[in-house]
Amino acid sequence: MVDIDLSKFFDRINHDRLIQRLKAHIHDTRVLRLIGMILRSGVMIDGIKTPTEEGSVQGSPLSPLLSNVVLDELDKELEQRGLEFCRFADDSNIFVKTERSAARVMASIKKFIEKKLKLKVNEDKSQIAKSDQVKFLGMTIVKGTIAISKAALNKAMEKVRDLIQRGTNLTNEQAIEKINRWYRGWSSYFKMTQYPAQLKTIEAHIRRRLRARIVSQQKKKRNLVAKLIKRGVTKKQATRTVYTNRKTWAMSHTKAVEKAYPNSWFADTLGQIIVSDKELDHWFSPDFWVKLT
Repeated sequence: MVDIDLSKFFDRINHDRLIQRLKAHIHDTRVLRLIGMILRSGVMIDGIKTPTEEGSVQGSPLSPLLSNVVLDELDKELEQRGLEFCRFADDSNIFVKTERSAARVMASIKKFIEKKLKLKVNEDKSQIAKSDQVKFLGMTIVKGTIAISKAALNKAMEKVRDLIQRGTNLTNEQAIEKINRWYRGWSSYFKMTQYPAQLKTIEAHIRRRLRARIVSQQKKKRNLVAKLIKRGVTKKQATRTVYTNRKTWAMSHTKAVEKAYPNSWFADTLGQIIVSDKELDHWFSPDFWVKLT
């Protein structure tokens, strides 16, 4: 894969080239004049207005559209060369068969971007690598299948830790409602993965964080023993589990605690969102992909 990232893309858009591109499709000069005024409106830095002679202000609703107009030339160039590629904003992945081809494509496309489009390729973030070593929008390709990248999974684990903290006054119901709001969006984005176990890993981590929270809420060991017994754990097993040197995190993964608070309890009682295998099967059914393409 040829992974190309553009350096300070939004800051380097050439106004004259962009307006010329727009003129080919927009014949109302008032619209072109308005776009030009927006591009040259300037930015406020420490209370001082600074003119913008190039670039498009990030955060402006017009900027993503204008950036695609600029990079449409890159798309057309790649299509003309018969290359398979995927681009989102200023991040592009080009797929080739050999490392030698990748080196040739990288050199020629870099020249096109810098000479023709007047943009700069970020040397530090651009690379030639095997598909499983490249992440694109949080995804990667492993042996021809789509997977969530390791970096995205690690970031999700950190997010779960931030959302489910042991030392808070939130009830378990409030905690799961908070995590569900995040996980609903996250799983919808990443369920394109062809490795459902990746989603199950996050769901299991959520449950373990909640189990650890339940354990830590019991200030005295005898209270935790009583709670486990009430939840169906034998007195012998509960006592052996609690009266040890295990810390909270280790205890949250014991048979006694998992028996008292099984996976089904989190879904049925607390309402934890579970991305079922059936839902994933819908995503990868032939009918779904025919509609998508």
